[in-house]
Amino acid sequence: MNGATVIKPKATDADEGSNGEIEFSFGSRTPNSVLSLFDINSETGEITLKGGLDFETTKSYDIDVSAKDKGSPEMEGHCRVQVDVSDFNDNAPEIVFTSQPKPVREDAPSGTVVALISARDLDSGDNSKVTLQIPKGFPFNLKPSFSNNYALVTSGALDRETVLNYNIEITATDSGSPPLSSKKIIPVSITDVNDNPPVFSQRSYNVYLKENGVPGSILYSVSASDVDFGDNAKISYSILDSKVQDVSVSSYVYINSDNGSIYSMHSFDYEKLKVFEIQVQAKDQGSPSLSSNATVHVFILDQNDNAPAVIYPSSAALGSLAHQRMPRSAKMGHLVTKVTAVDADSGHNAWISYRLTEATDASLFTVNQYTGEVRTKRAVLEQDDSSQRLLIEIKDDGEPVQSATVTVSILLEDGLHEPILDLRHKVSEPSKKTGRMALYLIMSLASVSVLSLLTFVILAVKCMRNSRGGGSCCCARHSECDDYKNPNRNLQIQLNTDGPIKYVEVLGGDMLSQSQSFRSCMSPMSEYSDFTLIKPSSTTDFKEVISVLDASLPDSTWTFESQQHQLI
Repeated sequence: MNGATVIKPKATDADEGSNGEIEFSFGSRTPNSVLSLFDINSETGEITLKGGLDFETTKSYDIDVSAKDKGSPEMEGHCRVQVDVSDFNDNAPEIVFTSQPKPVREDAPSGTVVALISARDLDSGDNSKVTLQIPKGFPFNLKPSFSNNYALVTSGALDRETVLNYNIEITATDSGSPPLSSKKIIPVSITDVNDNPPVFSQRSYNVYLKENGVPGSILYSVSASDVDFGDNAKISYSILDSKVQDVSVSSYVYINSDNGSIYSMHSFDYEKLKVFEIQVQAKDQGSPSLSSNATVHVFILDQNDNAPAVIYPSSAALGSLAHQRMPRSAKMGHLVTKVTAVDADSGHNAWISYRLTEATDASLFTVNQYTGEVRTKRAVLEQDDSSQRLLIEIKDDGEPVQSATVTVSILLEDGLHEPILDLRHKVSEPSKKTGRMALYLIMSLASVSVLSLLTFVILAVKCMRNSRGGGSCCCARHSECDDYKNPNRNLQIQLNTDGPIKYVEVLGGDMLSQSQSFRSCMSPMSEYSDFTLIKPSSTTDFKEVISVLDASLPDSTWTFESQQHQLI
């Protein structure tokens, strides 16, 4: 402190008067460093400070003090004053990097050295003792080595994707009283390691694609991201090999490896392929590279690109013309035929409706809009033309509408009788009932066939035995065997169909004599299996029935016939 007294030396002189008056001063060789800091009172000799002392600059001063009297000649004396400067904690500690901080890999193990640090304090004693600290919560520690030297090391897991850089504040504090401290920020950057695979925005994608699209059009764009850095975050896309209908999926689609856009290789047909999957892989360019997969479900949407196809009458397939015969005795509601069509499309595009567009006599026939049944609207009159032609249009419910036509030629004949059928206009039975009914018919036919075969074998055995014994006709004498000589005596079973109508007919007896005729008639439009038995008929009636059957059932008829022959 300026003006502070350092010391007050004392000098005496035994002379009297002016010879005993003493004057103090610094010696002639006193350095300027002393003269700049100290001042001396010439009368009292008191030495005071006129500048600040710095222990860290000069710890002690040697001052030469001279005392002179005013006699003649002058007499003087000398003394040396040593001023020792005591330390005061006036210097804060200083943090110095022995080695600069270097970037740390995010997969670095604990204990990895980040930087070497030293601390120093210009003070002395306890004032120069320094400790370093870093805040809690950082994955780093200060490891002391020797003489205020420290190593900054990792103490936990690092994740660049969570914290890219750390700014670690280090505090240095001395042990003085009061203590002084200083702080310094150490920046530590974390370098990336390829420890994160690409991640798709979705695990699976649903893509809805209209059929008949333009080849090369974009189907969808998938996207993935990678939180790593640099090459570790650069992603390329590819399609994993898989099969679609035994064909590699790469023949259907391809993908842009840079942006994940998927393109079609050709147009798709809903009727051939309705859905397929694409396995897309996203792979980064790290070392080693990491990848992830996503599934793209492609659903083909139906378009109305198929016209209805006529499957019945079958002759329509040859030239869209079907021939039918119908008796003039037909009454109102008589089933002439049934037009059946299918559409390869689905949904509304496959909903089919039937419409009579042209007719020789529109008042005679009607077509059911939903079933395609062609029936008479009234009884046939004598003046009606014998040849009737119907043009039936079949349309679907798609957009745009697709249609097909079939021409039905109907011949009205006088000799035909309308089959006696009990047709109940009800909702058709499910296909399961129809199938069960067909099974019953087949079982009945098989039973009758087996029974006929057994009867034939038994009669043959009996006739052989009788012929050995007396040579007579089996079952009766020669004169009584006339009924068994006729080789035309038949047992005939027929399973007939007329579009929606199916029936079994069992015929027995001489074609030219009285015979028994039984028919089982079944209609899929009825909820029940209806059986109609025809009473014994004459030869003429029987032939008429056969004619009616031949006229109304042109499609499929099969017959099991067993004939009994005369044995001599």
